[in-house]
Amino acid sequence: MAGIGFELRRILSKDTYTSTMRAYVYAGLISSGPWVLSIISVMLIGLMSIGYVVPDELVRQFLVTVTYLMATSLICTGGLQLFFTRFVSDRLFEQRRELITPNLLGILLLVTVGAGIFGTVVLLWLFDQSFLYRLLVLANFVTLCNLWLVIIFLSGMKAYNRILLVMLLGYGCMIISAYFMRNLGMEGLLLALLIGHATLLFVFMFDIVREYHSEKLVAFDFLDRRKVFLSLLVTGFCYNLGIWIDKFIFWFNPGTSEHVIGPLRASMLYDLPIFLAYLAIIPGMAVFLVRIETDFAEWYERLFSAVRDGETLQHIRQLKNEMTLAIRQGLKEICKVQGLTVLLLFLFAPYLFDLLGMSPYYLPLFYIDLIGVSVQVVFMALLNIFFYLDKRAVVLRLCVLFVVLNALLTLLSLYLGPSFFGYGFTLSLVICVVAGLLQLSSALDSLEYDTFMLEH
Repeated sequence: MAGIGFELRRILSKDTYTSTMRAYVYAGLISSGPWVLSIISVMLIGLMSIGYVVPDELVRQFLVTVTYLMATSLICTGGLQLFFTRFVSDRLFEQRRELITPNLLGILLLVTVGAGIFGTVVLLWLFDQSFLYRLLVLANFVTLCNLWLVIIFLSGMKAYNRILLVMLLGYGCMIISAYFMRNLGMEGLLLALLIGHATLLFVFMFDIVREYHSEKLVAFDFLDRRKVFLSLLVTGFCYNLGIWIDKFIFWFNPGTSEHVIGPLRASMLYDLPIFLAYLAIIPGMAVFLVRIETDFAEWYERLFSAVRDGETLQHIRQLKNEMTLAIRQGLKEICKVQGLTVLLLFLFAPYLFDLLGMSPYYLPLFYIDLIGVSVQVVFMALLNIFFYLDKRAVVLRLCVLFVVLNALLTLLSLYLGPSFFGYGFTLSLVICVVAGLLQLSSALDSLEYDTFMLEH
């Protein structure tokens, strides 16, 4: 989905400090904007509802409900995101843009039905809350499942000013609605959440339909086995499960969590430090998107254009060396920027925690989580490079390894005690990054051979 790469290159070509700053702001907001704005908006809703939603325990129940909505919707649709992104990318490469909108509506139809049935069964079976609470949770779950699929188009659309305005509109509607409906209790807050995400979903849908014209309304070409890669379903599922599995382990361990609402539990010890740590990856995400989608993507395009055009082996190897250099520089820059961010937060975290009224006992866990989420940015960059190189089997192995290691090491950390909390998540990512770098080195060494063998 090279739309953002073309736009970032155009902005960076002006070669000014302003244009460079603009490119990084765009990249940061497109890569992590919906997710970060979502966290900030929900935190603001929670803060401004304290004292109005009586008792205050309802505010906590709302925040925990939202966390589970985010986690389950991402895990359930993670595989479909990768699966459908590849389908759309291939259709764009074939210049068959008219197939995109009908197939998007087709997959959204299936997701709506599937998420609706799954959510209904879970809410009827495990929850005994009010009918309105369960109805609003179901509506939010279905909306989020659809929104994650629509958001994959953002990097392919070039109207970035409009995208940012739509994000502000959606989350602005969410916060304003929550302000006026907070006296309605938790149901009012859930309705505000639904209004904000539904606004984002339908406005982005309008933009996509306008961008990709089609005479057909609904299509299911993405179900054609010859046009898709089923391994991507497992890869996306495992990646998202790997991110959340340590949280679920802490949530459902009686010693580190407490009951909140229905079957939902939360860990005050573990949750807050890691969610705050996730806000620190915005600089790394911005660098990741700029460097991978400009320098690396440009050399990648040149290399495989040369392969398709029958250039000499010497020229192809020269382009491969340039692409390899771009990968090294990109990963190095991600590490430098994210490393500087980590260093600054290590220095100022005590003051920030004091400002937020948080206990300094959270600091050790925050530090290790901060390292973990920073390593995750490098992990994401590696996965992205492997996807460019069409190394789907490598990505699948790394994501399965991430799930298994995160689960096992998190369980081990629980056994070892509080001093080791957070190390399971961080060590699993460090091991996966090391394994990924070794795999990348091997893949680049044999790139010419693998490319020509695939061609024939």
